[in-house]
Order: sequence, then C-alpha cells, then structure tokens
Amino acid sequence: MPIKPEDAGALPKFTGSLVRRAQQRHAAVWLSEVSAEITSVQYAALEVLHETPGVSQRQLGDKLDVDRSTIADLVARMVRNGQIERADDPVDKRSYVLYLTAAGKKQLAALRPRVEQVERILTERLTASELAQLRRLLAALLPPQA
Repeated sequence: MPIKPEDAGALPKFTGSLVRRAQQRHAAVWLSEVSAEITSVQYAALEVLHETPGVSQRQLGDKLDVDRSTIADLVARMVRNGQIERADDPVDKRSYVLYLTAAGKKQLAALRPRVEQVERILTERLTASELAQLRRLLAALLPPQA
C-alpha cells in the first residue's frame, strides 16, 4: 500500500530518502520490464560502447562513474558473457580498449525498447517540462565530470 503524503512523516524532507526510494522503484521496474540478468549498469556499458567503440576500460569506468575495481569486474563479466571484447590499446600497451561483440550489439538492440519502457513507466506522471526539470535537478546533485 503506498504511503500517503500526510502519513509519510519526516522522511520526504530528506533528499537521500527520496532518491533511495526512486532507485528502489527503478530497480523493481527494471527487473519486471528488462532483465534479471542484465543490470542497468551493464546496459549503460553496452550503450557507451555502441556510441564510442574502442574506449579504454578506464574511460568506460569514468563514463559510468564507477571505480577501477568495479569496472574491471564489470568488463570481465561482460567478456565472459560474450557481450564485449577486449583488445590491447595500440597507444598504451598497459591498457585495454573495448568493443561490442555481435552478440552484444544484438542484445543492446533487443534491450533498448524495454529500457525505453522503463523510462515511460517511471516518468508517466510527469509532464515533459517536469521530466526535463527532474533530470536537470538530479544532474545538479552529482559531482561535475572531468
């Protein structure tokens, strides 16, 4: 049963509580509409590699805003699952560059409409102006990207 605003107590005044609840709703909708096997971060990695093939593992981590060990684990899992391939960076032999495999491209194409459905479900009660404002305000909460 949803909590009525008058019954919510002090929690709605805390931004973190609202962000956490919104994230929980996103996770639940993701599971029901997209996949229990592919996380939203894995999907974001597929999108980044589609847009910028050949980025380094470090650049991918920066774009996804995850730390070095997390991106290393994520890349290793996606390589094992056949979604991406790793190659030596021709400029910096200490680094890898990453590409989508044919299977990764196919999976991205299959997932994209489902991810768009998650977006529609999460934002269906907002006007276009409210959605733009929400995105702008959420982005303002994040640290600037270098």
